[in-house]
Amino acid sequence: MDIITTGYGWEFLLRFMHFLAGVTWIGVLYYFNFIQTPFFGTELGGTAKSAMTRGLVPNALWWFRWGAMFTFITGWLLISMYIFMGGMSLTDGLITRILTGGVMGSIMWFNVWFIIWPAQRDYVIKSAEQVAAGGEPVPGTPDKAGLASRASRTNTLFSIPMLFFMGSARHFDRFNNGDNDLVYWVLALGLMLALELNAVVGTGGRQKYLASVSGTIHAGLILTVVLYVIGATVN
Repeated sequence: MDIITTGYGWEFLLRFMHFLAGVTWIGVLYYFNFIQTPFFGTELGGTAKSAMTRGLVPNALWWFRWGAMFTFITGWLLISMYIFMGGMSLTDGLITRILTGGVMGSIMWFNVWFIIWPAQRDYVIKSAEQVAAGGEPVPGTPDKAGLASRASRTNTLFSIPMLFFMGSARHFDRFNNGDNDLVYWVLALGLMLALELNAVVGTGGRQKYLASVSGTIHAGLILTVVLYVIGATVN
């Protein structure tokens, strides 16, 4: 019964729920970006797009957004437990790595709930339903669909360094056990914010890396290396 009567047991349960929700969330994210979107770009996918948008997409988005929510909640509960109950300092190298992943995960959660889901619900899905019923598409749907797509691709980009830093948190002490350095956070948060703003309000060539799956993955890998090098250099 130690699993429900001790702090360590509750930490384990929270971590398990965090992993389970995270797998659900990221799994659907990768389905959207690696499978569904490229399929919609094919001849067969274009024919099936309206029916899938009205039938399959709303169900997938339910798992997507609630997976994000439970990942977000359990993640910050875990971080709070590490700091307030585990006696870890905000300047601890382990917390730095966890928070690096946590900040990116929080940006991703924001994108899901406040950009992707509203755009899909109020424009893309609603427009498909109206057209299927013989009506007109919702005005502004292409722009909102583009915004949702860029936010989703940005989440895919962030997921790579997010998973790297979360997974490496307890394993990289021998490589980088630096403190939570102000310079690190200024540079790291600056990069994250620049990528997020570029996806939301950027234009043209500055968003080219989001135009393809391969470009998004390469950008995510580059961001992972850059953040790791910054951490290893300034700490």
